[in-house]
Amino acid sequence: MTTPSSGAVPRVGQRADRSRLVTRRDIELFTAISGDRNPLHYDDEFAAATRFGGIVVQGGVTTAVLNAVVAEDLPGPGSVFLQLDLRFLAPVRPGDVITGSVEVTAARTDKPITELAVRVTRGDDVVAVEGTAVCWTARPQPTAAARDGATTSSATQRATPAGQGAGSPSTRCENPASTAAAAASRVAPGSS
Repeated sequence: MTTPSSGAVPRVGQRADRSRLVTRRDIELFTAISGDRNPLHYDDEFAAATRFGGIVVQGGVTTAVLNAVVAEDLPGPGSVFLQLDLRFLAPVRPGDVITGSVEVTAARTDKPITELAVRVTRGDDVVAVEGTAVCWTARPQPTAAARDGATTSSATQRATPAGQGAGSPSTRCENPASTAAAAASRVAPGSS
């Protein structure tokens, strides 16, 4: 796995993904922060009688994996969503393994703004969610000492996580070779 270097502009075609197992505990945790007590998420009998045919997790649980990919992998630390346009295409249930994937479709060189195609796929290769996103990536400002050539503080250095154990999300980030076509498809400075 390779990740964008700090401050590097993501390249068109660059991809990253992250997978995780969805559990009933995720439904409970999401309810605790959102207040979403929809019977589709809790009542087996109710949910079974709907077109879903059983319990489904909240959309926020499904799309949260995209937050993790964006914040941890691509564009990377300091990144937040400015805009999301999502279509929910299929339900996700407790026990599903989901993979959130992003691909850079445009990257500004004058501002830390990246446009992405985003997707969440279930373990059975069914696309549950797809759409687009626009991200802003905040970068720490250099300190006076750093501008003068001193060593950067540990607060501005990115920590490398310890080895992944059971239940840890898996990640992957790909950096395709730059091509003239990729460079030409970047958003030009000053355009939206």
